[in-house]
Amino acid sequence: MISRRKFLGAGVGAMAFGARALAQSGRNPLAPRPPMFRPRAKSVIFLFMQGGMSQVDTFDPKPELDRNHGKKLNTVLKDPGELMLFGGQNNTPLLRSPFKFRRYGQSGLPVSEIFPNLGESVDEICFVRSLAGESNNHVASLYLMNTGSLRQGNPSLGAWVTWALGTENPDLPGFVVLMEYATEPTGGPSNWGSGFLPAAYQGTLLRGGPTPILDLAPPAGLPAGVQRANLDLLGSLNREHGKSRADDSELEARMAAYELAYRMQAKMPEAVDLSREDPKTLEFYGANDPATASLGRKCLTARRLVERGVRFVEIYSGGYTSDDGWDAHGGLAANHARHARSADRPFAALLRDLKRTGLLSQTLVVCASEFGRMPISQGNDGRDHNPDSQTAWMAGAGVRGGHVVGATDEVGFRAVEEPHPVRDLHATILHLLGLDDHKLTYYFNGRHQRLTDNGGDVIRSALA
Repeated sequence: MISRRKFLGAGVGAMAFGARALAQSGRNPLAPRPPMFRPRAKSVIFLFMQGGMSQVDTFDPKPELDRNHGKKLNTVLKDPGELMLFGGQNNTPLLRSPFKFRRYGQSGLPVSEIFPNLGESVDEICFVRSLAGESNNHVASLYLMNTGSLRQGNPSLGAWVTWALGTENPDLPGFVVLMEYATEPTGGPSNWGSGFLPAAYQGTLLRGGPTPILDLAPPAGLPAGVQRANLDLLGSLNREHGKSRADDSELEARMAAYELAYRMQAKMPEAVDLSREDPKTLEFYGANDPATASLGRKCLTARRLVERGVRFVEIYSGGYTSDDGWDAHGGLAANHARHARSADRPFAALLRDLKRTGLLSQTLVVCASEFGRMPISQGNDGRDHNPDSQTAWMAGAGVRGGHVVGATDEVGFRAVEEPHPVRDLHATILHLLGLDDHKLTYYFNGRHQRLTDNGGDVIRSALA
């Protein structure tokens, strides 16, 4: 008697819902679909700095913060407002950055000394220094950046994009998630979930090492043709079962997963096999350096995936705990230097490699965190969460390189010039993909839902 595992042909598992869906019935949830208008980008690579990267120590230098080190915030700013969370009182002293800034490129934009390689690419980058969130809580802020909502259960940005546009490669997932560490980010898989969209559009998490997806290979000894015949029979039974359940997206997604798993057995190992890359390329990404190997390999994998038609790739820098992530409540200098060390070379290599291969002209690269950090100190050498000020950056298709959008006040406490809520960043990403966020709607729970639920404004000054 054949086992359940052999009958299903070693399916991809619960998370690998994706592109090769129901081919025989003609219902392919991730078939390529045209954008609403001419796009500038075909794919997205989103670099997520988990934990709350400090804007004033990376991409938003503040000479006044250095000059006023040790002074009280309310003696420097006329109306700082209420401060929140740990040590957030008006009598808490300002903390200067432990890092120096240097100007790079023809644009002369300043970048912290902890990002020397990325600094060399500033002429490709647009820094949005006035991004503002809505919460100082990690989970809520991760959900806001990833799904447009502070609450769990809404579709992620990657799910919206793949629902709207499908994917160009039926043999690979349309939306892939890669992580520097083995632990899931704060908030878990909801950060790349499909929410109320059909389940086929959730992200597929790829593990590190030689087996990025568990149980992908077919069972040993399975005769040729048996797996395909089993899937055809299973598909026929499921389609018959689904005739009376037309709105059951879970059944459709599971059928898609079986088909996708079958096709990925041949395509996925090749797509993530970095041994096929030139040794100089591996060295370029820092793939063999222990300090940069994890993100170096993830960034190189991302380039290989978008090269093969994957629509959306998200890479997490940092892990779940404060020490593993950018969450520097104490020891900021050591924390940010270490995490920048692991990310700087891989991120810079990704931009340069995308440009070298011609992919940067059609790939949008976005880098953001869940929030920024306070200019005041927490303890002697840390910073608290700051949802009112964050620097995000974009590069690639349709982006105005060597440019800065917006500004924070003199110490980096709050966005004051051209402030942009997170939904504006989402609207801009969709716009570059040829999608109007006001028209990209899905009817659920009695109304037409949107990623930018209250309406986003495209950050026009960031566009080329």
